[in-house]
Amino acid sequence: MYLCTYLENMHYFDLFLEAYGWEGMALAAVLVLLLAVQLHYYIFVYGAIPDYKNNKRRPLLESEPPVSIIVPLFSEDYTFIEERLPLILAQNYPSFEIIVVYVGQDNDFYEDVSTIKQSFPNIFVTKIHLNPRFPISRKMALNVGIKSAHYEHLLFTSTDAYPQSDSWLSLMAKGFMRGDIVIGYCGLEQAPGMGGYMMRAWRMMHSVDWLARAIRRRPYRGILHNFGFTKSLYFGVNGFGHLNMNIGEDDLFMQQIMTRDNVSVVLSPRASLCEKRWGGMKWWIDRLRYFGSSFRFFPTDVKNYIIWELSTRVLFYLSVLCALVVMPLEIKIFALIMAVVRLTLVLLKVKKIARRLGEEKMVGRYVFYDLLSPLWSLLVGVVLMRKDERVWR
Repeated sequence: MYLCTYLENMHYFDLFLEAYGWEGMALAAVLVLLLAVQLHYYIFVYGAIPDYKNNKRRPLLESEPPVSIIVPLFSEDYTFIEERLPLILAQNYPSFEIIVVYVGQDNDFYEDVSTIKQSFPNIFVTKIHLNPRFPISRKMALNVGIKSAHYEHLLFTSTDAYPQSDSWLSLMAKGFMRGDIVIGYCGLEQAPGMGGYMMRAWRMMHSVDWLARAIRRRPYRGILHNFGFTKSLYFGVNGFGHLNMNIGEDDLFMQQIMTRDNVSVVLSPRASLCEKRWGGMKWWIDRLRYFGSSFRFFPTDVKNYIIWELSTRVLFYLSVLCALVVMPLEIKIFALIMAVVRLTLVLLKVKKIARRLGEEKMVGRYVFYDLLSPLWSLLVGVVLMRKDERVWR
C-alpha cells in the first residue's frame, strides 16, 4: 500500500516536472517557504499583540506605586508648557510628581515654568545651565531628573509627546506591579497626504517589532516617549552607558537592564502617547538617521529578527513578480493566490494591531506601505552609512 502511494506521488512529481521544469518547481517551493516565514511573523509574532494580557504575569506589588514623571526640556517651548504639560498634570492618578529638567540660559523662561508650582505642588523644575562649549545630552538631563525624583518608580516622556487619555499614567503605573521596567506605545501625529500616512505606518510597524518581542519575553528596547524603570535598576548598573553617544537611553541602555522576567508591556489605546510632527519627509528621514545610528550596536539576533521579515517580504514579492513574468499560467495563478493569501492575512492582523495601539485609519492604505517600505528601509540604510556627527560626543 505504501509502495503504491509512493509510486503515485512520484508519478505526479514527474508530471509536474515535465510540465513546468525545475525552474517552476523551485519557484513554487520558494513561494511556499517565503509565505510560511511571513505567516509566522504575522500570526505567531505580531499576532500576539491584539490579544496580549499583561495581568497574566506574576504581580510584584500589591498596588500601583507612586510615580515620578521625568521630562527633559531643551528649549524655551511655551507650547509644551501651555498645551502638553497640562495633559500630563490632568492624569487621573492619586500619587505622582513631574520633574521638568530645563536645559537652557533663559532665566525668565525658567521663572515662568517655576511659577506653575504655585498651582500644582506636584511639579518640580530643575535647571541645568547651558554652556555652548559643553553640550548637555538628554542622558545628562535624565540623570539629573532621576536624582531629583522622590519616588522609586520612574516614567520618562518628552516635550513632543502627549497622552491620548487621562488614564495613561494609571495604566503605566499598573504595569510596575508586574515588572521593574514598563514599556508603552507612542504613535505619530496624523498628517494629510501619503507622506504623513507612511510616517505613521513606519512608526507603528517598527514599534510592533519590539513590542512583539517583549511580549515573547525577549525584549530589546522601548521608545523614549513612553517607558520607565525603577531607580534601583538604574543605579544598580551605575546609570546610562554609551556615554560617548547622545542617544541610546531607550534601546542600548534598555538592553543592558532588560531580562526575560522584568519587563511589563502596557498595551491600550488609553495608555498610548502621540508625538507631534514637526516637518515632512526630510524631517522624518533626518530623525531616522539620528536615532537609527544605535542599530549597529544591537545584538545580532535582534538585527536578524528585524531584517528577516523585511528580507523575506522583498523576496516574496520578487518571486511573485518573476512567476507573473516568465512562468506558465498555472504558476502565475498559484503565485497570485499566495500573494492574496498573504495580503489578506496582513491586513487583518494590522487592523487588530492598530486598534489595540489606538491608531486610526491605518488599514485602507496599508498595501502601499507594505510595498514601498522596503525601498524606504534601503534609503535609510544608505543614509546611515554616513556617520552622523550629532550622535557622538
